[in-house]
Amino acid sequence: MPDDHEQIVVRRRKLAALRAQAATAYPNDFRPDQSAGEVHARFGGLDDPALADAPAVRVAGRVVAMRDFGKAGFLKIQDRGQHLQVYARRDVLGEDAFAAYRALDVGDIVGVVGRPFRTRTRELTLAADQLRLLVKSLRPLPEKWHGLQDIEARSRQRYVDLIANPETRRTFETRTAVIRYLRDFLAARGFLEVETPVMQPIYGGGAARPFVTHHNTLDLDLFLRISPELYLKRLVVGGLERVFEISRNFRNEGIDSTHFPEFTILEFYQAYATYTELMDLTEEMLVGVSRETVGTLQHRWRDMDVDLTPPWPRRSMAELVAEQAGVSPEDVLDPAVIGGVAERSGGVERSGMSPGELLGLCFERLVEPGLVQPTFVTQFPVEMSPLARRNDRDPRFVDRFELFIGRTEFANAFSELNDPEDQRARFEGQLAARAAGDEEAQMMDEDYVQALEYGLPPTAGEGIGVDRLIMLLTGATAIRDVLLFPSLRPEGRS
Repeated sequence: MPDDHEQIVVRRRKLAALRAQAATAYPNDFRPDQSAGEVHARFGGLDDPALADAPAVRVAGRVVAMRDFGKAGFLKIQDRGQHLQVYARRDVLGEDAFAAYRALDVGDIVGVVGRPFRTRTRELTLAADQLRLLVKSLRPLPEKWHGLQDIEARSRQRYVDLIANPETRRTFETRTAVIRYLRDFLAARGFLEVETPVMQPIYGGGAARPFVTHHNTLDLDLFLRISPELYLKRLVVGGLERVFEISRNFRNEGIDSTHFPEFTILEFYQAYATYTELMDLTEEMLVGVSRETVGTLQHRWRDMDVDLTPPWPRRSMAELVAEQAGVSPEDVLDPAVIGGVAERSGGVERSGMSPGELLGLCFERLVEPGLVQPTFVTQFPVEMSPLARRNDRDPRFVDRFELFIGRTEFANAFSELNDPEDQRARFEGQLAARAAGDEEAQMMDEDYVQALEYGLPPTAGEGIGVDRLIMLLTGATAIRDVLLFPSLRPEGRS
């Protein structure tokens, strides 16, 4: 086989010859009336006598394989992820059209008019009455026996990946189906889909470093949103009591298998609800999306067997840490007790950590690695939750849960803090943390506090990582495998 450069040279010569003899080398006057999949659905079940009376159809697709037998030949075209075989004969097409057929390359896009029949191997095939080149492909596709396997190349050249790897197309078809299901599920329960600003003067709703941009007309620095949370809750203040947004968010931080600077999240807020009610809704929604989009609740993901069959356990963070550490849940926030647990779990990484922060650290070290099956982890320390409502019985904790599946956080929800004075005090605490060097601490948002002063109804809100959900349902091991065009370091730069 010639190398890619030689093939490109040959293909460009063919294109030059086409330009010399044709009015246009890239015609736009062919209109297919069937897709490859529709041809199979319409004619695949017919016997030979019925096929003999079948009408001619018009299809178009990319050539993915060719076999030449001198005066005749076969080619296989791909259209919307489906393949269809085409049979070309010189005595039917004529000398000029057959010569054009023999000059085709894998990757070219063709239009075909023909009638269906079955070959001796019983494969449904179109006998071409007309065959035209519609688009000349100047670059060769990956060889059919190994496809495009390099992960970096697949992410960088997704257009080639979609042509060469049918499983990639299926992944993104599943992604579309998942998002459609989530949208329909919430709409059916009275939630209104809204859009909130992507560029924000004050970012909030999460602990993350933002991307910064500049608005020239306003002469104002703006931040790409890290979360739509504070804007969605403003809408609840305004009387939109059930709202949701499927939003693209941006966090200027590291990349690993489940984190990416640009990602998609579903956030929704419901007035007159608590976080416990959102656990019920979340379980119903994720069980439903798994059944409807991939047809199963059992998943093999990242070397783990995950079963989404409900009900899912609900355990407090203190209970889980105490169980792993061999201490009493009632004593787990005692500074001496949790400090000792932290030391035994691997040392304290930062001096001056509060008991609540130490509890969160111990949870990450001792509990998260064992959370394979779906588990709602509830009751987080107030220090870890600047926007959540304090628990009425124990104000050291907030009414919050995170859903873990496959050792990974999938959802975060809480009963919202709607006390404006408490919220202001928490923002001030975050400002102190920023002054002490915590770049991910939240900023003071005076307008949001003002909104709370008008009155936020008792509300529960949640965010679900859409990309991680799609990873689980498709078996993808890296988040960039479920993003069509992930940001990558420029080629040649280490």
